[in-house]
Amino acid sequence: MGDSEDMRLVRPKLEVALFRGSDAVSAGVLTAAELRTPRFIRLYRNAYVVRGTPITHELRCRAAALIVPEGCVLTGRSAATVRGVPLAAADDPVEMNSTFVDRARWRPGLRIRRVDVSEDESEPWEGIRIASSVRIAYDLLIGLLPLEKRVAYTDAWLRAGNADVEELSQLVEDRHDHGVRLGRAAMQLVDPRAESIPESELRVLLALAGLSPVPQLVVRNGSHFIARVDLGFEEERVAVEYDGAWHAEPNQLGRDRQRLNLLQENGWRVVSVTASALYSNPEGVVAAVQKALIESRRVRRVLAT
Repeated sequence: MGDSEDMRLVRPKLEVALFRGSDAVSAGVLTAAELRTPRFIRLYRNAYVVRGTPITHELRCRAAALIVPEGCVLTGRSAATVRGVPLAAADDPVEMNSTFVDRARWRPGLRIRRVDVSEDESEPWEGIRIASSVRIAYDLLIGLLPLEKRVAYTDAWLRAGNADVEELSQLVEDRHDHGVRLGRAAMQLVDPRAESIPESELRVLLALAGLSPVPQLVVRNGSHFIARVDLGFEEERVAVEYDGAWHAEPNQLGRDRQRLNLLQENGWRVVSVTASALYSNPEGVVAAVQKALIESRRVRRVLAT
C-alpha cells in the first residue's frame, strides 16, 4: 500500500508520537502487551501516544480521526480549536457530526451528533473531514451547552473573522435539524463585539434579565475620549466591567484605577464583576447592575427638576 492510498494510516514507528495500536501490532513493531505498558498512553480505543507527548485538544482530535468512520466531520469547539480559536480544553470531548451513528458515538471522549452535513460544508482533514467556518458557527449555536456558553463561543468564533453574521443567521433560518430552535434563540443574542468569552456570558446574563448593554462602548466627553468599557448603558451612564485575571497584574491595577477615576469624574457609575461573582452568584450580578441603573435614573430625574 502506497503512502497516498490511505492518508489515515500513521506508520507504526516508535518515534511517531500518535499511532493506531493495531497498526503497530500488525507490523510487528509492538506487541499488545507492550501497548499496555507505561511507555504509551491510550487516548481512545486503538489510538495511542508515546508517553511524554503533550496532550492537547488538537492531539485528541487527530487521535479521534484515526479511529472514527471516514464519514465523520470534526466541528464545534473542536474544529474551532484546530483552526486556531481555542474554545476546547485538552480534556473536553471531541465534537463531530456524522450522517449515521455507530458505536463510536458512545466512546468516552467523543461526542458524535447524527446530522446531515453537505459536501460544501466541510473539507478533507486528517483522513476525515472538518467543518467549514460557517458550519462550525452553526454547530456551536445548536450544541448541548448552556445558552450563555453557546452564544459566547459563537461570539468568539465570529470575532476572529471566521464567519459572517448574516450568513450564519440565514443558515440558522434555513436549517431544520434537531436543536435548531435552540440555535435560533441563541442567534438572537449573538454579538461578536465582546473581547472575551466571560464578557459575552455577562452580556447574555444581563440580556436574559431584560437589560441591553452595548458591548465595548466608547465613552467620550464631547470629542474627548475617556474610556472604552466592556458593557455600557450610555443613557444612564452605567458601565459594567468584567475583572479577569489580567486585571490583577501590578501595572494594570494602576491603569484601571486611573480609568475608573476618569469615568466617575465624568458622571459614570461602574459595576465591576469578578469571575467568582459571574459564575457563582449571577443573580447578585444582575441585582447590582439593576441597582446602579435605578440609582442613575433617580439622580438624573432630580437634576432635571
